[in-house]
Amino acid sequence: MQTRKLGWTGLDFSELGLGTWAMGGGDWAFSWGPQDDQLSIDTIHRALELGVNWIDTAAIYGLGHSEEIVGKAVRDLPARPWVATKFSRRWDAQGAPYSDIKPASIRQEVEDSLRRLGFEPIDLYQMHWPRPEEDLEDAWATVADLVRQGKVRYAGVCNFNVEQLKRIQPIHPVASLQPPYSMLRRGLEGGLLDYCAQNNIGVVVYSPMQKGLLTEKLTRPWVESLPPDDHRRRDADFLEPRLTRHLRLVKGLQALARPHGHSVAELAIAWTLRHPAITSAIVGARKPAQIEETVRASGWALTPAELERIEELLAQVG
Repeated sequence: MQTRKLGWTGLDFSELGLGTWAMGGGDWAFSWGPQDDQLSIDTIHRALELGVNWIDTAAIYGLGHSEEIVGKAVRDLPARPWVATKFSRRWDAQGAPYSDIKPASIRQEVEDSLRRLGFEPIDLYQMHWPRPEEDLEDAWATVADLVRQGKVRYAGVCNFNVEQLKRIQPIHPVASLQPPYSMLRRGLEGGLLDYCAQNNIGVVVYSPMQKGLLTEKLTRPWVESLPPDDHRRRDADFLEPRLTRHLRLVKGLQALARPHGHSVAELAIAWTLRHPAITSAIVGARKPAQIEETVRASGWALTPAELERIEELLAQVG
């Protein structure tokens, strides 16, 4: 597993980071369906054996449960991986999510995350969403204070645009940005990626496989078999007319990946890592076999001809 330096920080991240959204389990608004906790722990341990050296989680994943599972899996290891978590998405007594980035809320959230994880400091503490935006500067000043206190090693953000980054940079340097990025979600390629490169901000992208769309498991029967509480059942990308277009795309990507002994998932991840300004791609996994497949994307350099063919296939999808 190759590594890349995370922006201006002292962290070298593996090209793939393990995403633990689905490890939060079922019965919450953005669930991926039920998940066995021991299987989650086994998956984390297998990822570390394969060279993944950092894990991404968030307080909201499973309403705290994902952080608990990550903490249980790593806290007693002889060499703990880097752990990144997120704040700002909270939930009420009924489990309904809401956003809060007021200083008092952030201070409560960091204590809750530290308790669930069971170690200190948090290596990378990320603002999940910049909402409500009017509280942005006070929120970032609070995070800077958490760094000074030693509760947080580095501070990053998720889902920010360039103007929002410019607002907080003078308060405390941003270590990293976590944006969505895949063949099907390319908004990062505008000024945002350039800004991060110019300011030495690490970029760790999420959903490189677009929630499973860019994998060979994408079939109509698989989509129809998703659990009732899997949020993808309500995602327009998994419904017609988009589903037919995505099935056609996956078939075209198979023709590129298979001659190299790779899968469509590996191709999708390698495609996101082609840009030198991107530090790492976060890949979700729910069982060891999944991470055993996707780690093979590290170090796969796509040729200009392959990249051109991918653009042709994407143009056909529309």
